[in-house]
Amino acid sequence: MSSLSLTAALATALLPVSVAVATLPDTIAAPGEILVATVQAQGAQIYECKADAAGKLAWQFREPIATLFADGKTVGRHYAGPNWEMADGSTVTGKLAGRAPGATSKDIPLLKLDVSSRRGAGLLADVTTIQRLN
Repeated sequence: MSSLSLTAALATALLPVSVAVATLPDTIAAPGEILVATVQAQGAQIYECKADAAGKLAWQFREPIATLFADGKTVGRHYAGPNWEMADGSTVTGKLAGRAPGATSKDIPLLKLDVSSRRGAGLLADVTTIQRLN
């Protein structure tokens, strides 16, 4: 299960409990942001086999789908957009701003996303940055 930390000052960070913020690569760091919450994400990364520009078949990322948990309770979901939606109705959409390799070749990359749109007045209302750490 991955962790998701919501940082706001508005930033949202997807941070795993096992990753220390001080050890984050510069490409995904969010200096000056304020941590709002930490949640666990459990779900899948969906890929599909498509022809690339050269006509060769390759696996290509299509979308994420995950349930977000805090203290053992469902608090939201993560889905194509990419979007993060909390049970309070607040939702943010992210745009890739940085990436770093995961801890092993089997891990998905660590990501930093800037919030490109938002709706709702809940937890994510003032979020500006999302970090996905696994």
